[in-house]
Amino acid sequence: MSALVTTAPEPRGVIVAVHGGATMGAYFDCPGNPRLSLVRAAAAHGFTAIALDRPGYGSSALYAEEFDDPDRRVSFAYGAVDTILGNTARGAGVFLMGHSAGCELALRMSVERDVVGIELAGTGLRYHADARAVIKQATLTTRPGLRDLLWQPTSLYPQEVLTSVLSAPGVAYEMEVTTQWARRDLPELAARVTAPVQFSVADHEAVWDSTPEAIASIVALFSAAPGVTVNEVADAGHNISVGLSADEYHRRVLAFADECFARMGAEAGR
Repeated sequence: MSALVTTAPEPRGVIVAVHGGATMGAYFDCPGNPRLSLVRAAAAHGFTAIALDRPGYGSSALYAEEFDDPDRRVSFAYGAVDTILGNTARGAGVFLMGHSAGCELALRMSVERDVVGIELAGTGLRYHADARAVIKQATLTTRPGLRDLLWQPTSLYPQEVLTSVLSAPGVAYEMEVTTQWARRDLPELAARVTAPVQFSVADHEAVWDSTPEAIASIVALFSAAPGVTVNEVADAGHNISVGLSADEYHRRVLAFADECFARMGAEAGR
């Protein structure tokens, strides 16, 4: 497996970021716009950051058919993290961050090992009506209308990210993930999360229903979490980490990570 990595000399912790569908770890290092980069901001903030290429992406793309089993995806993801870190300092623990289809892997990772906290964005329980029709027609090789759905309004993004520079082929197992996510996997996994959660919502989210009622339903799923914070991000679309407001979004993610690490430290000192 492969990943984009930035390191802090004496990290306070490790942030593992998991991208969504049809892109790679470079999603968290906005092309041509270092100000909007999550991995650079994390390192400057004192965290080592690992933006994984999910199983079936990047250097593991040749072996994509071997990752149908979700437990195998989790095992390889943590194997990549452990190999990357090796004997280097890890700080006080791991904070997970997932976007869109990457929320599935991030949540599975969060219930497999103890983590400090988890940030989720670009997901939900119900599709917008317009999105439902587009996604229903999508296949692994053809996605009519999907790009417009994911990247509107274009005025919210730098020109560099609107030219397919972040695009990557999808992976077959994602069809199963998409089909089962809202009806089965999100409710089942969310109920097992025992770390603090931040759920971020872009104000121009076009894929998922993000009405107050829909968000309340999502928050209620995390019944074992010590707390769920809802983070509403202005001037942002579905691809929240590569938009023009990404620096503000990442600032809030890192502030939440700070709270999670402080909480863990306080509990350890009791």
